[in-house]
Amino acid sequence: MVLPSNEPNRRNGAREALLAWYRANDPGYPWRRTRDPYAVLVAEVMLQQTQAARVVEAFPRFMARFPDVAALASASRADVLRQWGGLGYARRAVALHRVARALIGDHAGAIPSDVAALETLPGVGPYTAAAVASIAFGASVPAIDTNVRKVVARLAYGREPDTVSAADIRRAAAEWLTNAEPGDWNQAVMDLGRQVCRPVPRCDVCPLARRCRFRASGRTGRRSGRPPQPAFEGSMRQVRGSVLRELRGRARAAPSETIAAALSMPLERVVLAVDALERDGIVERTPSGRVRLPR
Repeated sequence: MVLPSNEPNRRNGAREALLAWYRANDPGYPWRRTRDPYAVLVAEVMLQQTQAARVVEAFPRFMARFPDVAALASASRADVLRQWGGLGYARRAVALHRVARALIGDHAGAIPSDVAALETLPGVGPYTAAAVASIAFGASVPAIDTNVRKVVARLAYGREPDTVSAADIRRAAAEWLTNAEPGDWNQAVMDLGRQVCRPVPRCDVCPLARRCRFRASGRTGRRSGRPPQPAFEGSMRQVRGSVLRELRGRARAAPSETIAAALSMPLERVVLAVDALERDGIVERTPSGRVRLPR
């Protein structure tokens, strides 16, 4: 896809406008007060599928207990899961623990600055690797998530992201990226996509409105096409969460029957939840069949 010849000038103006908006509207998240690679990595993992407001509470507590890679790697998985608290998606806590141990074993405890090296770490994908490299190390790489795809597709092509190829999105994002402050830039685009460039965009408050091809085309967005999420109440996800909360409060392993009785849930559903949690490395069974958080 070929963009018009005036694109470089339009991109420069958009850079200035967006960075000015970002600095004026930065919510002051605690993880943005540091460029420590470990802190950035922890925050990026916590922010996956979780609202920033919840991470604001969890991040300082987690960092106080595990202030560096060595502290996290030497901790038991049970301790990590307890400190993870109510963030949900506990697989992320397991993945972060594995990353810390891989960093100690393979990188002498140092977090790599190279995107390719970051992607070799367990559970670290392209987005997280790019975010850590740009924010912590100043690498000029675009960190492309759902929000960034939406902003870039609309601004550069005047289209919705599902109608623009991943290669075109990545190329336009890389060309638009500011080499001077890539970490701030990536976070600015993410914030814009989350707060302003929604499925139905808030063009009236967007700093890029007069440069946006999507708005110029007269388009007004569309409601999210995602299928409705299944009800949480009574779901297996709820049972898994309840089992995990129960185990976090126990000092010793317990039989599944005891856990089911404590939760007032059918034993068969608790057993299914324990099986799933065990596959994810979130709980373990003792030789006698009791259930506990992993050592």
